Amino acid sequence: MKNLTRIAFFVILFACFLMPAQAQNFPKLDNSPADIAYLRENRNTPPVAKIIYSRPQKKGREIFGKLEAYGKVWRVGANEATEIRFYKDVTIGGKAVKAGTYSVYAIPFEDKWTMILNTDIDVWGAYNYKQEKDVARFDVPVGKLEKEQESLAIIFTEPANGESKMIIGWDMTKVEIPIKF
Repeated sequence: MKNLTRIAFFVILFACFLMPAQAQNFPKLDNSPADIAYLRENRNTPPVAKIIYSRPQKKGREIFGKLEAYGKVWRVGANEATEIRFYKDVTIGGKAVKAGTYSVYAIPFEDKWTMILNTDIDVWGAYNYKQEKDVARFDVPVGKLEKEQESLAIIFTEPANGESKMIIGWDMTKVEIPIKF
């Protein structure tokens, strides 16, 4: 019985080495790669917020008013809806928001964006957006960038006195969203 077990073991081992290695077909880089930005009081403190989003490219297209229609709910990015996690209670855009994870949507207009935080997470785009799941809505003015931003970007400004701004920029457009924590 021991010999049979040994023979079986070596046959299996030998077969494993003779089997051709299967090539891995990893997908090419996404056209709108994912990115993350953190808000921290300083480098050595736990985060206040983390935003995960996909970065669509301009590629010569007219963005706001065309690709992203004015007056229509947008996922603030590409692919899955952008998500923000607050590790503590904050005030964003003047609205009190409890610690937790939320999807981030916007309704862009030429002069302002209506920003939306929604409890429906892990969703693709804004196709199934449900207004009844909103936890906060507020307007922010639209500003102009000095230089064209080819891919959507979201950053947090350096915090001071428990305040920061989340800045969203794409094409020649930017919005600044105040956050207090």
